[in-house]
Amino acid sequence: MKVAVAGCCHGALDKMYETLELLQRRHNVRPDLLLCCGDFQAVRNEADLRCMAVPAKYRHMQTFYRYYSGEKKAPVLTVFIGGNHEASNHLQELPYGGWVAPNIYYLGYAGVVRFRGVRIGGISGIFKSHDYRKGHFESPPYNQQTIRSAYHVRNIEVFKLKQLKRPIDIFMSHDWPRSIYHYGNKKQLLKMKSFFRQEVESNTLGSPAASELLQHLKPTYWFSAHLHVKFAAFMQHEANSKEELPKATKFLALDKCLPHRDFLQIIDVEHDPNAGDSLEYDAEWIAVLKATNSLVNVTQSTWNMPEKNGLHAKWDYSVTEEAIKEVLEELNHDLKIPCNFTLTAACYDPSKPQKNMEPVHTINPQTTEFCAQFGLTDINDRIQQAKEEASGRAEYEEEEEEEMDSTGSAEEPSEYNTDNSGLSSFNPDEIMLDEEGGDEDLSTCSVDPSPDHPPEFSTSFSDIRIMPDSMAVSSDDAMDSNNEELEKSGGSKQVEEKSSTERSLKRISGDENGNSGVKKIKRRNQAIYAAEDEDKTD
Repeated sequence: MKVAVAGCCHGALDKMYETLELLQRRHNVRPDLLLCCGDFQAVRNEADLRCMAVPAKYRHMQTFYRYYSGEKKAPVLTVFIGGNHEASNHLQELPYGGWVAPNIYYLGYAGVVRFRGVRIGGISGIFKSHDYRKGHFESPPYNQQTIRSAYHVRNIEVFKLKQLKRPIDIFMSHDWPRSIYHYGNKKQLLKMKSFFRQEVESNTLGSPAASELLQHLKPTYWFSAHLHVKFAAFMQHEANSKEELPKATKFLALDKCLPHRDFLQIIDVEHDPNAGDSLEYDAEWIAVLKATNSLVNVTQSTWNMPEKNGLHAKWDYSVTEEAIKEVLEELNHDLKIPCNFTLTAACYDPSKPQKNMEPVHTINPQTTEFCAQFGLTDINDRIQQAKEEASGRAEYEEEEEEEMDSTGSAEEPSEYNTDNSGLSSFNPDEIMLDEEGGDEDLSTCSVDPSPDHPPEFSTSFSDIRIMPDSMAVSSDDAMDSNNEELEKSGGSKQVEEKSSTERSLKRISGDENGNSGVKKIKRRNQAIYAAEDEDKTD
């Protein structure tokens, strides 16, 4: 079957589907499935726009709401993962995946599904070491920290995916697996994106968590986006045993949706001709979710996944064939994902804009049904319970304080400002966002189909090599935040280590020269912004 793969969509669904229709008219190519590798931007209304970590000037409604309302329907089954520019409140409703609109399916924080016998997996978000070991604790309305941490990858999702034993055909991540650039035309990559050089040479570009999954899952295809450049690689994996057959992964990173950019790729994938045309659950993945349900955490405390280190009674949560058989029996061997899409928020009405609409924490009936069917924890329900319990404790403590005040024994108020809301861990790959600054250039995406610039279908894979042990990324590396927390700002000299409090205070009050309010951007990001501005002037 033919599978279309797209990079960062940025909400431009009309243009993306128009491009697919153009392919059919001009080249007689009709994809059976469309995969999107993040920054999908399933924005339903003005409240959703407030939950996107972008400056206000980049908060455009785009066209997803037309598919959400039913005004339009996706002409091809679309499966996507989340990126770092999403309506996080909307996607958070579906932690285990679900329909965001008819014929458009979100894979959840992590997920595996099947279509025509092809096994498709993915993990949403981007990697940031300081949030990696936390639970999914965020909920709308978000603050300036949680609006970003909501889309950061967590170790529990990686741990779940690492329990899979059966082969994966296609896997998606938003950011690239770290080290993958050593298996393609690195020279050409650095020619196009010279500001990647320092991170490529130091082997710090990309996600160590995704690299760990790549080594474990060894899928036939791996697709990514995020860096807004097309890049192909071919990675030959080492066999874990003499009995294991050699495996290789074809990696492809896609560009973002812009006119005349090669943001779509068509590939031919072997499939089961006897399988139906419906999207299906994956029985092994459901069994893994059931096996790991006790590990669900909705706190922001850091914690480690079970491992064979003498500290855990159980560390292997992979499932048996018997457990998979039980899932099949529960479903009467009918794995078809129900088309149970439900509107959970008001849809944008261009004639009646509601600029003051506020986001609310919503429990989606799709998730409720899914959790009830398989005996899983509804993460959003658990978060809501935790918020109510915290609210109850706060009320009790307030009453206690009032009693103390009445007896004159209350503690004197501090003369210092105790608001530490701005003292979060500094994220070296993101700048602080306000009305005028941005994480990346997220200008309105338009993908005008051009007869002079049809998308290219061929991909060259080069530089086949075995990954040396020295490049392997362990789970310890993925959880080590020290290297990720060092910021290189503006020059080549490394900033001396400071405590996290000193760094945070410096960010709020100004630099050592007394320059307050100046945002420092990594050189790579500076170059990206400059390149994006050039795109807009072309």
